[in-house]
Amino acid sequence: MESVGTRLKNKRLEKGLTLEEAQKKTKIQLNIIRSIEDDSLVGVSPIYIKGFLKIYCKFLGVEAREYIPDYKEPQASRQFSANVKSQSHSPQRLSFTKFIAYLPRIRMKNIVIFGLLILGCLGLFQLGKFLSTRKHVKSLKRPESVSALVKSEKKTQPEKSQKIPLGNTIKLGEHAKENCYITLKTDGRLVFQGLFRKGISESWQAKEKIEFSLNNAGVVDLQINGKPISGLGRKGQAVKGIVSKEGGLEILH
Repeated sequence: MESVGTRLKNKRLEKGLTLEEAQKKTKIQLNIIRSIEDDSLVGVSPIYIKGFLKIYCKFLGVEAREYIPDYKEPQASRQFSANVKSQSHSPQRLSFTKFIAYLPRIRMKNIVIFGLLILGCLGLFQLGKFLSTRKHVKSLKRPESVSALVKSEKKTQPEKSQKIPLGNTIKLGEHAKENCYITLKTDGRLVFQGLFRKGISESWQAKEKIEFSLNNAGVVDLQINGKPISGLGRKGQAVKGIVSKEGGLEILH
């Protein structure tokens, strides 16, 4: 006589259903379905075994009473029944399926208390966020904070002109720490216009003057005849300049 698991497996195969489809419809773990069909479900309380069988029988469209009474619990399950029973009362060790079975035992009072605790935590989080924002706004309104910002802004303003001793030729070197759009002319001739990518270094020479514009002055290191130029501008600031033998470096705006 065929066992319960074999009969259920044959019924599933008759319907042309895969184990994955059965798992998806019943929400029973795949390894448990395999154990049911192989008659090797051990270490599980008989209560849960019957529960799984009822769900699986309903999925296959067969009467549960024709299968559950004939199902014989394996010997190994009796050895672990005491441990499983004690573990079934521990929510931390419950699988999803066991947790669903455990839910009716939870008192409504505990659910309400748990909900209030969550609301209280959310309220404290929002209060802390509000107080932090308010403190930040107050610090921005302080005169000393405003003056510090003004001083910082002044420090990042490019110098209007820098007298640099130049020889017979002008050599301009640029190194991009981040991407920057550059337009550059040597002696009135356009030699470069485009995106100067991060990490690129380049140099140009001219006899009379070099004109350039940067859309992100703070990320470009500039050298004129090997001499580093400081105070060119801040990050995100657009700057235009001219390097000529007569006037050195002049920042237009």
